[in-house]
Amino acid sequence: MRWHNGAAMPRTKTESKAADRLAETLGEDIIFGRIPPGTRLVEDPLMARFGATRHSVRRAIAELSRIGLAVSLPNRGAHVRVLAPADVVQMYEVRELLHREAALRIPLPAPAEFISTLSRLHADYVRHAARGDFGAAHRANDEFHLALLSACGNTYLLGSIRHYMWLSLPVRAQRTAAEGHSQAAAQDHAEMLHLLGGRDNEALAALCVSHLQAAKRDYMTRGLTSAGAPAA
Repeated sequence: MRWHNGAAMPRTKTESKAADRLAETLGEDIIFGRIPPGTRLVEDPLMARFGATRHSVRRAIAELSRIGLAVSLPNRGAHVRVLAPADVVQMYEVRELLHREAALRIPLPAPAEFISTLSRLHADYVRHAARGDFGAAHRANDEFHLALLSACGNTYLLGSIRHYMWLSLPVRAQRTAAEGHSQAAAQDHAEMLHLLGGRDNEALAALCVSHLQAAKRDYMTRGLTSAGAPAA
């Protein structure tokens, strides 16, 4: 993943690249669960771990805060963002509405060239997942879904979908490496490709919504269990 910093650039190109690499590495550590929610992001240990300057570490943490993976609080420093169950439920209500509406707007049957492009993205996902490269599989999955839903023809709707994809990163990405997930996701992708060749937008929309549910369920279960509440 490549994240673009909206703030002022670091002092040098070298520091800019170092901050980008550090944000990417920390981001993947967070979204794949290697750095748990609530962990404090302390500058000195990060500088020692990565051999980075304080400036690069601060820019990387600022970027993680910008995209929603971390939060910075006055006098408390930066922490990995914790999503409460209520936040996840509400976030996914919006995601489901957006994905459904976009799928309903896709002209069917889709052009063969469009389906061919999506098939290549799907093949990339399957290849990365089979190799156990879950970071690459996660990125290929996002590319597949954004390309699919871009056919809705509404750039503002697609922008909202992309925004909520970022917000839900901690929920979605940990599911990528779960046992059996890549096979189930690949089956859904294949069915989406099949539906694009037909005329049933309702079926496509229903599948796009149901495809979101496993990650939400898993995250909610982990959150409730870790809080000592009964798992759903």
